[in-house]
Amino acid sequence: QVQLVESGGGLVQAGGSLRLSCAASGRTFSSSIMGWFRQASGKEREFVAAVTWSGGSTYFANSVKGRFTISRDKAKNTVYLQMNSLKPEDTAVYYCAATRGPGTPRGPYDYWGQGTQVTVSS
Repeated sequence: QVQLVESGGGLVQAGGSLRLSCAASGRTFSSSIMGWFRQASGKEREFVAAVTWSGGSTYFANSVKGRFTISRDKAKNTVYLQMNSLKPEDTAVYYCAATRGPGTPRGPYDYWGQGTQVTVSS
């Protein structure tokens, strides 16, 4: 019912920045949690950040705390992940996710986007 489309990935040098966007459609998000996950080659998918749609409370994985920022634009039905001070270990496919309604920042999530590749060169 909910469609999520990520964009903004690309190739960036270590220390650089990227801003990922996730456009949502299909169902209301008033009580949802929006999250970002990433999966590096050969590794499990890991939690990156989350934001509650209604209140804007944010949550971050320790590995990105202080470097990444998650935000949402209710009018545009879009969630963003601003990634600063990127490191090679941030290289992964980044996925946007959403819960149907109230939930927890780390999941489980009900809807997933297709992913966008982020590559950080050293």
